[in-house]
Amino acid sequence: MSAPLAVISAASLWGPYKDIWQAVVNAIWKRQPEAIHILDQILKKHKPDFISLFRNPPKNAQQHQKVQKANTEGIAIQGQQGTRLLPESLIKEAFILSDLFDIGELAAVELLLAGEHQLPRFPGLTRGLVAVLLYWDGKRWIANSLRTLIQSRKGKTWTLELSPELVSITTRFTDELMEQGLTQKILTLVSQIDLNVEFEKLQKERGLGSEKHRKEVADLIKECRQSLAESLFVWTCQSPLSRDDTLILISFLEKVTLEADGSLDRVNIALLMTLLYCFDISFLEHGSENREELMQQMPLLTERQYIAAIHTRLQESRPWKLPGLQATIRLAWALALRGISQLSDVTALAEFTEADEAMAELAIADNVFLFLTESVVRAENFYQDEFYIRRIHSLVTDFLTLMPMKVKQLRNRADEDARMIHMSIQMGNEPPLSLRRDLEHLMLLIAELYSEDPFNLELALEYWCPSEPLQSTTIIGSYLGMAHQRPPQRQVVLSKFVRQMGDLLPPTIYIPYLKMLRGLANGPQCSHYCFTLLKGNGGSHAENIQGAGGSPVSWEHFFHSLMLYHEQLRKDLPSADSIQYRHLPPRGITQKEQDGLIAFLQLTKTIVKWSENARLALCEHPQWTPVVVILGLLQCSIPPILKAELLETLSAFGKSPEIAASLWQSLEYTQILQTVRTPGQRQAIGIEVELNEIESRCEEYPLTRAFCKLIGTLVESSFPSNLGAGLRPPGFDPYLQFLRDSVFLRFQTRAYRRAAEKWEVAEAVLEVFYKLLRDYEPQLEDFVDQYVELKGEEIIAYKPPGFNLMYHLLNESPMLELSLSLLEEGVKQLDMYAPFPGKKHLEKAVQYCLGLLNFTLQKENLFMDLLRESHLSLIVTSLEQLLQGINPRTKKADHVVNIARYLYHGSTNPELAFESSKILCCISCNSNIQVKLIGDFTQDQNISQKLMAGFVECLDNETAEEIINPDEELEGERKQAPIYHETRINILNLLITSLECSPPNLALYLLGYEFKKPVSTTNLQDPGVLGCPRTCLHAILNILENGTKTRSGPAAVQESPHLAELCYQVIYQLCACSDTSGPTMRYLRTSQDFLFSQLQHLPFFIKDHEIPVLNQMSWLMKTASIELRVTSLNRQRSHTQRLLHLLLDDVPVKSYLADGEGGTEDESRSVTGFLHFETASKVRRKILSILDSIDFSQQIPEPMQLDFFDRSQIEQVISNCESRGTHGPVICNVKHLHKVLIAEVNALQGMAALGQRPLLMEEISTILQYVVARNKLIQCLYAKRHALESWRQLVEIILTACPQDLIQPEDRQLIIRDLLQDLHDKILDDDAAQELMPVVAGAVFTLTAHLSQSVRTEQKEPLAVAVPGHSQFTLMLDGSFTIPPGSEGMAVGFTTLGDSSLHIILRKILDFVLKTGGGFQRVRTHLYGALLYYLQIAQRPDEPDTLEAAKKTMWERLTAPEDAFSKLQRENMAIIESYGSALMEVVCRDACDGHEIGRMLALALLDRIISVDKQQQWLLYLSNSGYLKVLVESLADDDLKLQSLLTPQPPLLKALYTYESKMAFLTKVAKIQQGARELLRSGVIVTLAQCHVYDMRPEIDQHGIFGMREPPVFIPTPVERYRQILLPALQLCQVILTSSMAQHAHAAGQVLQFLISHSDTIQAILRCQEVSAGSLQELALLTGIISKAALPDVLGDVGLDINEGMQIELQGHIGRFQRQCLSLLTRFGGSDRLRQFKLQDDPAEGDRVNKRDEAELAMQQICANVMEYCQLLMLQCAPTFEHTVCLFTPNLSEFTNRDGPRQDTQAPVIPYWHLPGLGIILYLLKQSANDFFSYYDSHRQSVSKLQNVEQLPPDEIKELCQSLTLTVDKISTAQKYILARRRLVKLINNRAKLLSLCCYIIETCLFIFWRHLEHYLLHCTPADSQDSLLASRTPLKSRRLQDSLSAQPNFDFRSGLSRVSQVDIDQLQLEATNSFGESLQKKLLDIETLYSKVRSRYTFIQALVRRIRGLLRISRT
Repeated sequence: MSAPLAVISAASLWGPYKDIWQAVVNAIWKRQPEAIHILDQILKKHKPDFISLFRNPPKNAQQHQKVQKANTEGIAIQGQQGTRLLPESLIKEAFILSDLFDIGELAAVELLLAGEHQLPRFPGLTRGLVAVLLYWDGKRWIANSLRTLIQSRKGKTWTLELSPELVSITTRFTDELMEQGLTQKILTLVSQIDLNVEFEKLQKERGLGSEKHRKEVADLIKECRQSLAESLFVWTCQSPLSRDDTLILISFLEKVTLEADGSLDRVNIALLMTLLYCFDISFLEHGSENREELMQQMPLLTERQYIAAIHTRLQESRPWKLPGLQATIRLAWALALRGISQLSDVTALAEFTEADEAMAELAIADNVFLFLTESVVRAENFYQDEFYIRRIHSLVTDFLTLMPMKVKQLRNRADEDARMIHMSIQMGNEPPLSLRRDLEHLMLLIAELYSEDPFNLELALEYWCPSEPLQSTTIIGSYLGMAHQRPPQRQVVLSKFVRQMGDLLPPTIYIPYLKMLRGLANGPQCSHYCFTLLKGNGGSHAENIQGAGGSPVSWEHFFHSLMLYHEQLRKDLPSADSIQYRHLPPRGITQKEQDGLIAFLQLTKTIVKWSENARLALCEHPQWTPVVVILGLLQCSIPPILKAELLETLSAFGKSPEIAASLWQSLEYTQILQTVRTPGQRQAIGIEVELNEIESRCEEYPLTRAFCKLIGTLVESSFPSNLGAGLRPPGFDPYLQFLRDSVFLRFQTRAYRRAAEKWEVAEAVLEVFYKLLRDYEPQLEDFVDQYVELKGEEIIAYKPPGFNLMYHLLNESPMLELSLSLLEEGVKQLDMYAPFPGKKHLEKAVQYCLGLLNFTLQKENLFMDLLRESHLSLIVTSLEQLLQGINPRTKKADHVVNIARYLYHGSTNPELAFESSKILCCISCNSNIQVKLIGDFTQDQNISQKLMAGFVECLDNETAEEIINPDEELEGERKQAPIYHETRINILNLLITSLECSPPNLALYLLGYEFKKPVSTTNLQDPGVLGCPRTCLHAILNILENGTKTRSGPAAVQESPHLAELCYQVIYQLCACSDTSGPTMRYLRTSQDFLFSQLQHLPFFIKDHEIPVLNQMSWLMKTASIELRVTSLNRQRSHTQRLLHLLLDDVPVKSYLADGEGGTEDESRSVTGFLHFETASKVRRKILSILDSIDFSQQIPEPMQLDFFDRSQIEQVISNCESRGTHGPVICNVKHLHKVLIAEVNALQGMAALGQRPLLMEEISTILQYVVARNKLIQCLYAKRHALESWRQLVEIILTACPQDLIQPEDRQLIIRDLLQDLHDKILDDDAAQELMPVVAGAVFTLTAHLSQSVRTEQKEPLAVAVPGHSQFTLMLDGSFTIPPGSEGMAVGFTTLGDSSLHIILRKILDFVLKTGGGFQRVRTHLYGALLYYLQIAQRPDEPDTLEAAKKTMWERLTAPEDAFSKLQRENMAIIESYGSALMEVVCRDACDGHEIGRMLALALLDRIISVDKQQQWLLYLSNSGYLKVLVESLADDDLKLQSLLTPQPPLLKALYTYESKMAFLTKVAKIQQGARELLRSGVIVTLAQCHVYDMRPEIDQHGIFGMREPPVFIPTPVERYRQILLPALQLCQVILTSSMAQHAHAAGQVLQFLISHSDTIQAILRCQEVSAGSLQELALLTGIISKAALPDVLGDVGLDINEGMQIELQGHIGRFQRQCLSLLTRFGGSDRLRQFKLQDDPAEGDRVNKRDEAELAMQQICANVMEYCQLLMLQCAPTFEHTVCLFTPNLSEFTNRDGPRQDTQAPVIPYWHLPGLGIILYLLKQSANDFFSYYDSHRQSVSKLQNVEQLPPDEIKELCQSLTLTVDKISTAQKYILARRRLVKLINNRAKLLSLCCYIIETCLFIFWRHLEHYLLHCTPADSQDSLLASRTPLKSRRLQDSLSAQPNFDFRSGLSRVSQVDIDQLQLEATNSFGESLQKKLLDIETLYSKVRSRYTFIQALVRRIRGLLRISRT
């Protein structure tokens, strides 16, 4: 049972053949080593296709049925499941196609399906038409593959230098084909396939579409026939055909006919050459090493039967259809026989070899030379194949060398004929008709054959044998370029032929001989030999030309004749004013003479064109003076055609600048073009008249064309600035005017006999304009009128021609209009796709037109700028605007559309497409034009489709090649390849610049985005899906996708690096732009899997193309970064994970090429294959190998060695020529620099300068080479930096934006470690370029930050693991990190990365810091950041204070082993110290000076180091080297800057931040005792006291700030800014007071001075007008300072010699502080009203919680500070108990009031000069006791929450997170837990602080309460008691107190005490007993058991409570 029939989706008649061709190209042309094996397999598989060449699968009834039913039953498609139903229309088309090509029905269906699939590539066609193309395309591929396979064989004519393995495969394969009868098949096919027949069939079935489709089908069919014929041709070039095959070929050629123009067509020429190569034995002369082997293979030399059969066949007298063809083959055979006969060992063949003469005679009789000339050499494709030319050359030269007698015979016959003709003329008869002209034909054949030399073979050199040894080294007297001692025999014979033919030349062959010489002179060396020949022929010249001596073929003869003609004709010149100046019948020159003159002129032209020496020698010859004679003749009355030849000869002379300069003057003098009108002259003369009156009438314009050519040549050689000076206004203008107005503007309206000539004229004149504009650079002097004197008056000189052209092209001038209409005409003609006369010239003219527009666009900006600056009254419009104008013919603005339409012809006219793309690229920079362009491009649906197709086709072009090696010569078709490539580059640049404009822009249209709706609504599809056309985006993706399936990676990266770079850039721009990003990334991800398939081939590497490759990788990595970010945000985990695997894995990834999706099934597996060591061997992570591919070292070009130029000036010039490209660094414009330097050299005067000119030019070349190298260096560094930036971006995105859980923490650390180490190794290398440091430093910073975060997160993790039997936190908090058995998780701290890895990283960062040396402060800034993050690793994380750790005894704590943190910290410090003072110096210097951020980070680093530096080495260095002093002094400088910050709109906050950093650092220093001492010594507090900024406290605007409901902006309000300035100062004071134990009084004295110098501010703060978190913090700090500084014992120790007055003032200040502090108690002693109030001021939701915590803490702190102050005052003022200083009155009313039932009644406000009552203390005590319990509960709850975070309800987690971040919803659960933990730890620690404060307040309150009670109840005498003893005691006691306590002048104790009455004391006792009741006492004792046991003085509370209880029990008796 046969398998069910299935169709191949790629069409079996097309797809496989294309694959064959691709394999052949890869193996043979691209030389890919891996392609050989593939080719071998494909050839084995497809051998039947080659054997049955072009045979189609036959029709089949079963298939017919199957297809018939396909609309109901469906049809199976290979590789797809199920069947597919076909529509009725497709089935019908399939049957038509099947009949049309006679192919199987299924094959027809396949073609149609493939056609449908390929439709987007053929816009405007139907699937049927595409199927026709595919059918013939398949045939073409197989034919081309066959030809290339045969071409790669080893053989006698050429070698492709392929590997022996490949050659043996192809040779074996093609031999097998040949054995199967390949020749017969090919010839049958060639005769069967007939274009007209095929077209008729197609026409009948409507199988032909538009003109383009017709042309494409025709081209394919022609190419099929051509390739088949060439397959045979290349076969015979390499190895001969067998006898039978040769005979078949002869039979085929017998029937061949000519084309209409009398030449053979391409196929027949190929077959003729095939046969000629069969008879070719010339290879034997070259004497190659395998000559014998090749001879054995030649049947011609070895097989008698072969020779016999062919000889017999060619002797048959039956005439062929083309006798000339028969003659050619006979001649070749005769020469082959003659060649064989000369070989030594072929005597056996004598009977044949002797027939060679007869055979040759037959050939000559059939006019073989005439046929070769007209039908072979003149055929259109003859010169396209080097081996055709070589074969005909060898045919001709063999005839001349092997059959000299025949040649002699021909000459004799010619002489004879010449005599007969002469006699007939003498006798007046008609010359006989039957004369043979064989020699003439032979000469014309030689002339024609060598007239063109497209491959620069200079085969004609064989005809020249140097007669004398050449002195000159420039010309190598050689045979084919190889120096010989004696020229070979062949060369001698040929040169003899040339000389002998010229001897005694009969007139009949005079012209043919000249033409032959002209052919043989074609080439740089040949021309020289020919010149010498003509010079030598001269001899002595007699009067009579016919006389003895000189040959008529000599310079002497020729120029003498010209002079005679000139003299003769000059006499005939009519006088200038005679009216009848018309061409009188020329007496002087007959037609024959004219032909002779033209032939000689053409010979002269050829020689002079090629040989510079000949040019100069002829011009300098005193007698010949060719230029003068020719110019003279031009003024005479001779036919225009002769004049044209004379002008052309002149233009050949004009190629030398020396001659050109004088030629200009002569032209001007002879007035060939009349530039000066004499006043009396009525009649115009010169070429203008000839054009208007003679040429126009004849409708032929040779003279005008020649004149244009002459001007074109002269303009290029030497440009005269003051042409015509003295006779007219100097300048070129008259010539330009003539060319523009008379020639160009009128060329369309003239009549032409030859249609092609119209375009020839246009081309000639436009070429001149093109050259003029190309060489024009707008200069300032062009825009100033230059006056010259002429005949005594001042006139304005003409402007340069370039200026005029620019002016005309920048206005709506007739010239611009005509140019644009020419472009329109051109594109219309090309759209016909039909040949027409002058097509090549029209294309050239269009190219020049486009070129003119291009130059205008390039130069218009400079031109218009200069014009604006000048005072010329000219108006110009930019060309972009003019191109937007309305086209008068179509009434639409379609000029730009017409230009863009040339892209549609990119494959046939690459130059036009290139110029057009360049113009579009220029225009696209202007965003206003973009919108208009989109309208114009999309106005007409049909044209819009064509335009899109044009752009896409240019990008798709497969023949484009980037020239990787600029030196290699490109041959044939490959010459176009770079042009195609440049066009693609221009289109990509157009897209890039357009994308930078705002939408709608051209790029959006070309790339297939919406431009009428919002761009982001675009839905990109594959071409053909939902009617989506194939756009430039598809083409770009196609370029990049090619080769991604192979191991070598994207082909474009290797083959065209610049193109690939721009493609990646376009893709990146699309992904990066917010509008296009969404649609693009979706499409790339889903339809293309673009990023994965590209990234897996990174890093790219191409030798010598470092820059583009780096840029390619940059754009690709940037795109990948965006993709990772976007997929992470959208939670497309599988996509993110797949890319992460690819970039980070260090285990070989299984190739994802196989499965499309890949990576989704192992979702669970985390990136980087864990640490499974048993897995496959490690590979380098891709992200690291990309880094490896960026070479950090950079070769710097050698500095210039200059002898003439001044180095500094040259540097200046170079920098003046620098400019920045659109994307890229600033580089020097080498062309511009070259111009400047050349101008400089040209400006030198004098002989010395002339002598040195060559040396100067050499030095200029040195400078230019240096600049090129320097540019390359700059570009290379820029590219490296770009690549490194992109790499860094990718790494940062991977670490920050991708979900954390996709990379395991330990892998994350290993990856970061690897990245850090590799980065450092590369940058610390000695050769690393410093320019890359900033980027690397940035990357190091980010990486270290992530490393730190990762390690720290890992340390916190264990909190989640409960260890049975332990409270969860003991582990963390016992400080010992000892691991209980069974909990391995604990030591994770630094296990993943051992300490050693961390140390290596630290060392490398420090090395990097030192490597930066003195400069690069910004680089160091990053590194300081990195160091800070690094040092953070060793910092203990925030641990929750669970109040349990303190249970340990002091001894246990002291003997605990060192934990991991301390160990790492100690080791880090050791490493840092090992760097010694070098490192200290760098960091300290940065801290004091330089960029603000640098200073801040350096300070932060110092801060960190000092805090862990146990040895205090750094502190010592800081103080000893004076840096500390500098820092302190800089505070005074900051004062003014800080003052400016307090204005409502501050300039910049920089100063504030640096100030904060400085203060933070100084505070850290102050924490160390030694540091505090140093700071005091350097006068830090004195400096602060002198700063005025602290006095500038802004008024608080109660409504302004907090009245706003919006959250504040980034810049803080003035009050907040002020706090940011003040608080650090207060903190510093506080820390210094705390640290300086030894010098406490000294410190306190200074602080007191600080307080007093800013006393207004201090008073304002203490008054505390508004209560907010900020103001409370100020108060808390301030009360803390006052409690330590404003004490009685300070005044005594201030150590200042203060006088009495100052003493009193100081005491006054202190007293005020004391009173204000005490009054604070009444405010913060606990009123609930205040507590409610403090929450109103919080704007943001998240902040409120934090602020509330802070405020609460601050209030408790204030109370604690005030209580401490009271306690200190009491202790310091009262040394003994009896002498207590009473700070509080014995009044408990406040307590009872506040505790009373009515809380809303206002508490009596006590003015602050009154002493407060004891009630406050009691109230505070009670309040604190209550607070304590609420805090304690809150603390316990938080601790238990922390232990079970995972079990908390989501709402609670969310609430906890909200205080830390506002975007709770967007973060992952794991992240939420981390945040919740962080918040809980904060809460716990906050509560722990509050508890300790409460406890302290309670203890202090109790103590003060007890002292006061004791005083009042035991020691106080009431005022109303009459006890005299007591009365006398009081003053005494008070006095003693007064003496001892000079610090208390403001408390008038006597008045206070005198007010205490007995009633008060009784009342006190009573109320105290009630208030200090059992419940309060119990609470206090509970607090002690709960808290004080572990924290404070145990049993202190108990003791005090007991005493107070005792005091209250005493009854006063």
